[in-house]
Amino acid sequence: MGKSPFDIKYQNEDVDGRIVAAMERIAQAFRVLLWNESKALSLSPIQIQILIFLNFHAEVKRKVSYLANEFNMTKATISDSIKVLEQKKFIRKEFEPHDTRSFVIHLTARGLEIAKRTAAFTGQIQEPIHKLHANDKENLLISLMGIIQHLNKTGVITIQRMCKTCTHFSSGNKGPHFCNLLNQKLFDADLRIDCPEHEILIK
Repeated sequence: MGKSPFDIKYQNEDVDGRIVAAMERIAQAFRVLLWNESKALSLSPIQIQILIFLNFHAEVKRKVSYLANEFNMTKATISDSIKVLEQKKFIRKEFEPHDTRSFVIHLTARGLEIAKRTAAFTGQIQEPIHKLHANDKENLLISLMGIIQHLNKTGVITIQRMCKTCTHFSSGNKGPHFCNLLNQKLFDADLRIDCPEHEILIK
């Protein structure tokens, strides 16, 4: 078993341990900020996340099964959240004509208002990132994408819509990358974490 980054002695002797500990602090900040939003609206954090997701993603992704994979939760847990959001009139269901058990989830006007307002909950995290030098931002982005890709490959997290996991992506080892769908070069700073045109790369 590897050493724990929460072991202070190990952490202070190893930069890897300090990086993991720092990431845990940032994850804690996300939880606090999201919890503050959810308390004000008498919703759970996942219910807030669902509203935000529905506002920014296409209909094909606005189904219980997709949301369960997106948030690494069971369909039952997501269904419970959807029931609450429907009762509060934040969402409405549009049932599929060919299958009355399947439905697409839409935001109501009230739900859209809440989604737009709460989507800015990360402001305190974005502020110091805005102040970074452009090169530092680019290096940070590439490093984080590498970590996310590893977590996806090992099954810790599921759905990813990054450039590097897309069938249209060609990696440029000594120069710009390339998107075959958009037919254009992509520099490191152009790489996307969540692309609407993403298609899973199967190896």
